Amino acid sequence: MIKQYLSVVALLVCAAVSAEEQSHADSLTAAQRDSIAAHYLGRVVSEGEAEECNLPPVMTVGQGGLTPGETIYAFDNPERRGKQPWMAAAEAFGINMLVLGFDRYALDAEFARVTFSTMRHNVKTGFVWDNDQFSTNLFAHPYHGGLYFNAARSNGMNFWESVPYAFCGSLMWETLCETEPPAINDLIATTVGGVCIGEVTSRISDLIYDDRQRGFGRFAREFLGALVCPIKALNRIVSGDAWRVRTSYYKYHDYERLPVSFNLSAGYRYLADDNAMFRGESNPYVNVNLTYGDPFDESTNKPYDYFTADITFGLSSNQPLISGVHLLGQLWSAPVYTGNDMQAEFGLFQHFNYYDSQPVKDGTSMVPFRISEAASVGPGVIYKFPQIGNLTHLEQRVFISGILLGGSLSDYYNVIDRDYNMGSGYSAKATTIMEFGRYGRFTFGADYYRIYTWKGYEGKDLDTVDPLYLNAQGDKGNAQLLVLTPGLHLSVNDKLGIDVSASYYLRDTHYKYYDDVSANTFTAQIGLAWKMF
Repeated sequence: MIKQYLSVVALLVCAAVSAEEQSHADSLTAAQRDSIAAHYLGRVVSEGEAEECNLPPVMTVGQGGLTPGETIYAFDNPERRGKQPWMAAAEAFGINMLVLGFDRYALDAEFARVTFSTMRHNVKTGFVWDNDQFSTNLFAHPYHGGLYFNAARSNGMNFWESVPYAFCGSLMWETLCETEPPAINDLIATTVGGVCIGEVTSRISDLIYDDRQRGFGRFAREFLGALVCPIKALNRIVSGDAWRVRTSYYKYHDYERLPVSFNLSAGYRYLADDNAMFRGESNPYVNVNLTYGDPFDESTNKPYDYFTADITFGLSSNQPLISGVHLLGQLWSAPVYTGNDMQAEFGLFQHFNYYDSQPVKDGTSMVPFRISEAASVGPGVIYKFPQIGNLTHLEQRVFISGILLGGSLSDYYNVIDRDYNMGSGYSAKATTIMEFGRYGRFTFGADYYRIYTWKGYEGKDLDTVDPLYLNAQGDKGNAQLLVLTPGLHLSVNDKLGIDVSASYYLRDTHYKYYDDVSANTFTAQIGLAWKMF
């Protein structure tokens, strides 16, 4: 027993501080050292006694010295599958067939009764602006596009190579999988918004998977990963990765190269009815906030090596389950200033923003707010200022983007399921972040959206025109929405804190053929926040 123990110790010491690798030992992380130890311990247990340090090394030494991580991260696995474009195409096709079959045979939906005649008719008719409800057009369709995108992403394609799959999957659905005419807004939202949601969900799922795990812990990770990114989970099942246990190449994210901050908060939110202080409703909420990567790290400059995600769920039968989705992904960046403890980074960013609400229970019939930035790209600058006294971190972010497709609440348009206008325009956003060490942080955001509705329905009799072929963006005009959001986080300890925040919504809509409308309202919320990592 003592001899076996000494053999194990000798192996661990030999692996960690061999004569060739001693100079590089400090570059190893704790996780990597643990991986080495686990490897040699497993060999000793399985092979019995070991008298020499001649087992194959876990870490490799190249011309530049020790190369860490090669046996830790799945993306370094030499046995991983390469690019499989045809499998990705088959999966995108299968997604459409599965959804079409469900709509046709489970829901018995009229629009799913497609024939070759309806396909020819759709191609001949061309694209129109459809009248689906707000959540369908401006969230569900982008989410669907993320499935097409991840069919490619999880089959080895990179970010840009995966974009055409979102476009082609949407084009197929719009022209061949519905009896209704194809919608141009769906094609834009599914493609561009799908790229954003698809890349974010793909990378978040990589934070979850760990092929070392077994038992219920492994099941929980695989199940959660499937909820976040279903198509990647499907490919893990097909390849066997979903249950294969590895002692090497087991992690899918490098936290040292791409740091992650993940916060979960829950509490109560007050939604005011028409800006009334004491006429509104209170509902429980859950908020997920994620910061992925470092915008100032020039060694990580691939699309979405830096992104932020902020998602709010409303736990009320009267309000939408998803009341807010705010995604920001860096497509490219370059430093513009570094010095005197100050950094400034200029980049090109993709935006996805979605605000949704329903009329307050027992209040007026007014919808508090509803606006979307489903397809949007533009430049931005992120400044990091020097530490000043107790202010340990001061950061300013400024973004301007062109909105290819957005949506805004309408006071007049109401056709089928649509009570909002669609169009294009621009947005401008500014966020200030102030951190006070162990005491907490203060943030203030100001987001401005301007959306123009170009194609109206003037000159058409809504009583005689088939609404499926109305082909209108909505009420001709333009909408402005300013959202002001102050937030305070008070730290209780390193993990737990109290979040107090509010959002003030100011809407001003100009109509060409109707009276203009201005409306203001606000939300306020308080909850407990837990920093998971």
